[in-house]
Amino acid sequence: MNIPDLVPFKGDWNSYVEWLYKIYMQEVVYGRLIFSNLPIKTRYHPPSRGKGSGFWHVIQEGPSEDERTPDLRRCERISWISWMIRNATKDDRISWWKEVRGSHRDVLIWLEQEDYLVVLSKRKRYYLLKTAYIANKPHKKRGLRKNREKYWAQKN
Repeated sequence: MNIPDLVPFKGDWNSYVEWLYKIYMQEVVYGRLIFSNLPIKTRYHPPSRGKGSGFWHVIQEGPSEDERTPDLRRCERISWISWMIRNATKDDRISWWKEVRGSHRDVLIWLEQEDYLVVLSKRKRYYLLKTAYIANKPHKKRGLRKNREKYWAQKN
């Protein structure tokens, strides 16, 4: 199973966003994604610039919603989200585990060799795609490894 190709930026931001949104809608929103027998849903509200908030969250970075800026590395990997969810339990390159973060029960799906992480948040009857990002800072990677090992040690 090959990792999907990157979706490169070719200089026209508006066209690129439309291309990314089309991929996001086809592969994620309407992609019939399932993890652990539950469907994956995305956030739409509050919409911004005619697109759902979940879309902006997977292509932008920043400390607060009002200050987020585009991250081309996130953008390029838009097709990886659905691929990783579909293959989380089938591809040895992908690891996953559950974590409690505040009041949320999250599933983290990590393609460690590429430093890419998808985060799903458990709801009653579905998982919400919370975010997806590059996890390449050494302290972040150490924390992810530690939490993954702790989860699986408790499961065995």
